[in-house]
Amino acid sequence: MAKTVSFTLNGRMVSVEADRSRMLAHVLRSDLGLTGTKVGCGEGFCGACTVLVDGEAVRSCSTPLESVAGKSVLTIEGLERQGALHPVQEAFLSHHAFQCGFCTPGMILSAYALLKKTPQPDRRQVAEALDGNLCRCGAHVRILAAVQEASGKGGAL
Repeated sequence: MAKTVSFTLNGRMVSVEADRSRMLAHVLRSDLGLTGTKVGCGEGFCGACTVLVDGEAVRSCSTPLESVAGKSVLTIEGLERQGALHPVQEAFLSHHAFQCGFCTPGMILSAYALLKKTPQPDRRQVAEALDGNLCRCGAHVRILAAVQEASGKGGAL
């Protein structure tokens, strides 16, 4: 049964009429047109669908819409400000930390969440934080380097 669920999305209040048990990833992509959130495995294992809910990295493919009611959701589209990429996004570009790009939005948001909590993580901390995000292209070394570069540039700002 459809209900209205309201939450803050990328800094602005939105209301969505949908089945409250519908998964957030599908609402973001289909109802709100935010296709940066990818659906890979559909079971919360690969991390491609990662978004932030109240600052915490969550798998939106296994997060019911009702669980974000009244909360703040940040997607990859919400990181850039006034046309400028976020430092984490810039670092991914400068390090060519992607190939196909499918996992990149989830990787970037997981990195952003890490940098909000740990502004200067060491390589081990970065690897642990991104462990649940799968990259089948093999860009892991470049991804780790990008996150460490972003931490030196105020990556969580």
